[in-house]
Amino acid sequence: MKVNNFDMLNMSKTFSSTGYKSVTSNLTSAAEVSTDKYRKSFDSYLLEAVSKMNDQQIEVDALSERAIVDPESVDIHDITTAMAKAQMSLSLAKTVVDRVVTGWNEITTTR
Repeated sequence: MKVNNFDMLNMSKTFSSTGYKSVTSNLTSAAEVSTDKYRKSFDSYLLEAVSKMNDQQIEVDALSERAIVDPESVDIHDITTAMAKAQMSLSLAKTVVDRVVTGWNEITTTR
């Protein structure tokens, strides 16, 4: 879905009129996004995503360990939710890697 500057302005007005002031401060126009300040390379996005995925896995481990040591301090629902998030991010990462490898193989074989 493409969003142009006019749509961004409409969303900004809608959010600010409904009381979502913090959301409007995060909305940026397409011209602002295209500046060098927001440009990142593919590898930085990839490393950031892998880092977030790793943080989610570490959070699951910490919650599981805390549940074993002190079961009353952790709600089982929190552990289940953290595990689902970690599993989803791992699955998404695997899918992205598989697609990148498949695309690279197609590019190199078609020359």
